[in-house]
Amino acid sequence: MASAEYPGSPGWTGRRAQSTAGPQQEASATGPGLLPPGPEGDSDTGGSPNPNSSMTTRELQEYWRNEKGCWKPVKLLFEIASARIEERKVSKFVMYQIVVIQTGSFDSTKAVLERRYSDFQALQKTLLKTFREEIEDVAFPKKHLVGNFTQEMILERKLAFKEYLSQLYAIRCVRRSREFIDFLTRPELKEAFGCLRAGQYTKALDILMHVVPLQEKLTGHCPGVVVPALCAALVCHRELERPLEAFAAGERALERLQAREGHRYYAPLLDAMIRLAYALGKDFVSLQVRLEDSQLRKPTSWGFTLKELAVREYL
Repeated sequence: MASAEYPGSPGWTGRRAQSTAGPQQEASATGPGLLPPGPEGDSDTGGSPNPNSSMTTRELQEYWRNEKGCWKPVKLLFEIASARIEERKVSKFVMYQIVVIQTGSFDSTKAVLERRYSDFQALQKTLLKTFREEIEDVAFPKKHLVGNFTQEMILERKLAFKEYLSQLYAIRCVRRSREFIDFLTRPELKEAFGCLRAGQYTKALDILMHVVPLQEKLTGHCPGVVVPALCAALVCHRELERPLEAFAAGERALERLQAREGHRYYAPLLDAMIRLAYALGKDFVSLQVRLEDSQLRKPTSWGFTLKELAVREYL
């Protein structure tokens, strides 16, 4: 029989402590050490049979035939689909539309984003600080004092920026870097979390729906990076009284956290999922046990609800 101390019952007090997170919790997903290097979970490497395997030649052939049929490496293609001239009161610039497509399979979640020359230039400057040797052969289009708005120059830069992004992505340490991933996702994420803070939940969800798939493709080697955005989606759905969608977003976040019980989102996320599961008539007891067990194994105190954590992102 389920415990009487369910969310919303008189006996339910939750596991949330009143003090702020302790030093045992992991660093913010937007802070230093965002993307630790390493092959764990790397989406651009595939499995292969052990060289010492006792598989026969026929079995090996069958194995590789099956692999060829089902395994698709995650690779991204970059296109500069269009460009437009934007004029403001004190400035005039060209905005380039970037389309990011996953190869190897039909991609129904292609990403479309816009960046201007100064954004590309800022990326180049930050990459040079860390990866000067790695990108020394990557050409960056030069800035011109005049002629920046001619059709010839815009077309030239469209081709140059496409090649620039493709070459950067081909360098493993660069495509995994915080600088490269932030260039492609941070402006949209910052806007989405700003909408969340302002209570504009529908607009925040619309932005997250487009940026989260790209963030997932870029961070396959470090899946925990996308947890704050998924938790923000949970909060938005919950505030819009869409508990099923909120629960689905929470499940995706929990999958990416796996057993990372020290992550600062782990306990608040489980707490939110317990309440959602109870409201939906789902199994909340196993989630409650999971939270209690994690606290017994690695006691951590947290003073923020999931929403309170989310509104502090990208300030």
